[in-house]
Amino acid sequence: MKVFAAIILATTLLWTLPASAQDQPLRIFISVDMEGIGGIGTSAMTGSKGKDYALGRTLMTEEVNSVVAAIFAAGPAEILINDSHGDQRNLLHTTLDERVKYIQGDQKIFGMVQGLDETYDAAIFIGYHARAGTERGFIAHTGSGAVKGLWLNGVEVGEGGMNAALAGALGVPVILASGDDVFADQFAELTGAITVTTKTAITANVAELIHPERVRERLADATTFALDGLPEAELFTVGEPVTLRMRVDHTIRADILMAIPGMRRIDGVTLEYDGKDMLEVYPLIRLMYKFIKP
Repeated sequence: MKVFAAIILATTLLWTLPASAQDQPLRIFISVDMEGIGGIGTSAMTGSKGKDYALGRTLMTEEVNSVVAAIFAAGPAEILINDSHGDQRNLLHTTLDERVKYIQGDQKIFGMVQGLDETYDAAIFIGYHARAGTERGFIAHTGSGAVKGLWLNGVEVGEGGMNAALAGALGVPVILASGDDVFADQFAELTGAITVTTKTAITANVAELIHPERVRERLADATTFALDGLPEAELFTVGEPVTLRMRVDHTIRADILMAIPGMRRIDGVTLEYDGKDMLEVYPLIRLMYKFIKP
């Protein structure tokens, strides 16, 4: 009788205790840019008025779906997709995997990482490109043409770096990123994350392409590999407090940005700001290059 009572008690506890970490769905955040998507070989494919933009949207959506499928194949997951290119209305929502959630539109305080918080287990960056001023980087830029250089605590970063720094500040590792070979090398050296090369940059406007199907296969395999290594994934952090330095495109932009309390001018086009952490600095970076119009 005592044994039976013990079994009943143990069963009741199993029903009432929280599920183990293994039973909980992984929370994965995916930020999707466009220039680094496989099969995109000209800037015209990345803008709504350009030749083959419709094809670019399809390639972008299919690439995301290949990563999503690999995540779900590994186990239960909750996935948030954030459109991170241009007006941030590029992915074909109705052909995305129906199990994901999707953020669309560019009026976002946190831009490319809108929706990411400390509850996520990992982040993945798809279709990224090298930072502004990088030799040979395919359509390389940082945020917009307004940014000619960006540093966080003395570390030069592009969009991938600043997004990874915010993720790191939240305790979320970036486990995988994809883009042209220049981006892949740059991001791996900066963060140590696994990267997938989707094309070889020849110049800023020319790339040697890999067939999109091969790219999607590589991404799916890399996603599985990255998830297997998640327990050992490292955070990329720049430390706290954070000194932001930005070189902008014009002295007039710098003039206007000096209206921000605490902003310092280093020279005609270079500004600095001391922030408490990345949660303070990241929205300011976005304000400086996107929402301030000289």
